[in-house]
Amino acid sequence: MRARRLYQLVEQQDGAFVLQGTSPREALGGAWEPVHIVNGHIDASVAAKLAEILRGAQVELVLQPNRFLYRLLELPRRASDFLEGIIRAQIDRLTPWSSADAAFGWYPSTETGTDRMAVTIAATARTLIAPFISAIARLGADAIVVSAAWPQPRPDIAAIKICEQKIGQAEGHRRIRRILLLLLVGAGAVGAVSVAASAVIGGVIETQRDDLTRRIAERRAAIQPGHDGASEAALDLQRHKHETPSSVIVIEALSRVLPDDTYLTELRILGDKMQIVGVTRDAPSLIRLIEQTSHFSRATFFAPTTRSPSESGERFSIEAHIEPVYTPGL
Repeated sequence: MRARRLYQLVEQQDGAFVLQGTSPREALGGAWEPVHIVNGHIDASVAAKLAEILRGAQVELVLQPNRFLYRLLELPRRASDFLEGIIRAQIDRLTPWSSADAAFGWYPSTETGTDRMAVTIAATARTLIAPFISAIARLGADAIVVSAAWPQPRPDIAAIKICEQKIGQAEGHRRIRRILLLLLVGAGAVGAVSVAASAVIGGVIETQRDDLTRRIAERRAAIQPGHDGASEAALDLQRHKHETPSSVIVIEALSRVLPDDTYLTELRILGDKMQIVGVTRDAPSLIRLIEQTSHFSRATFFAPTTRSPSESGERFSIEAHIEPVYTPGL
């Protein structure tokens, strides 16, 4: 199997890009003039020659640090297995963009203590990097990786990977969609022929309709005594209504038990379970306080507790079972 060719387009201070091969096999003959990408288009003077080199290759776009926001997030070291989910959940707090609008990557740079680590996050708007990806995709590259150059040179890492797009796979998906569309058009044509045929044999359909009407009448007569089933369903619905915990009671119970230094950002009631997300000074103590009430039991953390340098408390995620019987006291 032939190995994929790898190239880098490294952005310079003036915004131009320099093409580099990542191994002797991709060495470039002669000096290359800088490549300029403006509004998703490459200079016509170099586009054709560049396409000959990059067609079918993997291209890494290394963008200047000034196109990204860099944030440092301190987390428990045991959260290393959940970094993507944790960072995605907090990206709208750390940057001006939502997780859907942001393109971001991270690097677990240093350990700040025996059980803590510092993670460097680089983020930017998807709309900012989209023109660069579009320009390289038009040259026939098989895969495009966008990276953010490290603000200060480091021996262990040169850039943070932001995203990767498989152009070849996307083209395959588009071909499949076109085939499915043609099949759908063909099915529509067959349906039109069927409608025309049914109009020709209208007499047969009329007979079938009369027979169907008779069968419907017989079926209605057979199921007439079945109202008790509907009544039972109504009783089940009413019983479920009374057994389902009231969100008002849950909120009232939480307001009584949670300390004054605790505030919630999310509250979800899922059947007989309650999930809360928020910030407090002492997250482990909330488990004990919640389980002391008669309203909740089996309280536990369903996500890692984190602490950001910009916040004074701990961000927690707790889940508890809602007891079906409510009493006025706690």
